[in-house]
Amino acid sequence: MSEQMRKVAVIGGSRIPFCRSNTSYAEKTNLDMLTTALQGVVDRFHIHGEKLDEVIAGAVTSHSKDWNLAREALLSTTLSPLTPGITLQQACGTSLQAALMIGAKIATGQIECGIAAGTDTTSDPPITFGRKFSQRLVKMGSARSAKQRLLAFKGFRPSELKPVLPANGEPRTGMSMGQHCERMAHEWKIAREDQDRLAMESHGKANRAYDEGFFDPIVTPWSGVARDNNIRADSDMEKLGSLRTAFARDA
Repeated sequence: MSEQMRKVAVIGGSRIPFCRSNTSYAEKTNLDMLTTALQGVVDRFHIHGEKLDEVIAGAVTSHSKDWNLAREALLSTTLSPLTPGITLQQACGTSLQAALMIGAKIATGQIECGIAAGTDTTSDPPITFGRKFSQRLVKMGSARSAKQRLLAFKGFRPSELKPVLPANGEPRTGMSMGQHCERMAHEWKIAREDQDRLAMESHGKANRAYDEGFFDPIVTPWSGVARDNNIRADSDMEKLGSLRTAFARDA
């Protein structure tokens, strides 16, 4: 490890177009999207077959099948399979934390280079069974006889098959990110009009950035999509003001 902190540089990156839930990426998984974004970096910087010091990546919401997501994604690219992959999770800050970790390791001399990445989809949520039914399946899996397998389902009720959706609320408060944001806007007295104006300007800037070619070296077209499909290029204050609020009934 270096005794002096070294300078760290971001050389570039790649991402796939953003899409609304259950649209163009409805059949895609975290692994699909992360792999494509990583391959975009490999293609843009011509590092096919190269062994990097580290790839750190994760997903906001993960399936059990996403175990070792970063490693599996990089193995699906043309990077050298000798490249280490580390999977992490820190809610919406997952990819930012990955970048901070890569940067810190470069600064301290632990590694020379790496890729930080992240992915998220709500079109492929990790829907599971309740704990009671899951325990029955575990017991059935460890049963040594037909009788034991049948006993695992003793007292079974159809209601146990009710699917469990991933929680949208923060465990400590039970509130979603949007509800917390609404509370913040109320406490800080941020008017609806100010929020609408910020949203309108943001969408306008995103649309102009595409038109002016800003995203050309950044966005990797994929699955028939070359441009974010969630940009409201024709938004104005009147249209935004007519929309119902998502998290506040009295706004």
